Amino acid sequence: MKKTMLIVLSSVFVFSFVACKKNKCADCHYDKAGAEIELGEKCGDEMEALEANGYTDSTGSYVVHCGH
Repeated sequence: MKKTMLIVLSSVFVFSFVACKKNKCADCHYDKAGAEIELGEKCGDEMEALEANGYTDSTGSYVVHCGH
């Protein structure tokens, strides 16, 4: 019984830790013509995708930086 309870509590702890990390948020921006353009606060998958793929508008594609 104690072993089962320990396994369950350990699983809950690991799941909670992973879920918290995934939903981490940060302010993101990109640099355009010497100016820092704010994109606002982004979280989780959206933040990771912006950092990986950058931001594209009608004038070009830009590298996105998010504070962690």
